[in-house]
Amino acid sequence: MNYTWSVVQMDCYPQEDGETDVVFTVHWTLSGTDGTYVGSVYGATGIALDRTKSYTPYSGLTQDQVIGWVQEALGVDACMNYQLNINTQIANQVNPPVVTPPLPWVK
Repeated sequence: MNYTWSVVQMDCYPQEDGETDVVFTVHWTLSGTDGTYVGSVYGATGIALDRTKSYTPYSGLTQDQVIGWVQEALGVDACMNYQLNINTQIANQVNPPVVTPPLPWVK
């Protein structure tokens, strides 16, 4: 299974603690594929300004850096649960737990 994190949007405070465009919420997707089927999860995660780390201006942020913030804020268990959710989505596509066949009297 291959998983891909993507940042969809970032909400910012225009001014915060002497900095501009400070990210406080990251909207993200996590998608997974087995090569044939695809599943995905959407989420929004709050991010706190951490003064113990060096500040990166908004224009200097990378997707990898922001995804790192999200994964750290979520924690390993939540990230694994999202992957399990995607695995279940794909398993349900392969072997649907519910089907809706056509009505037998409609030809």
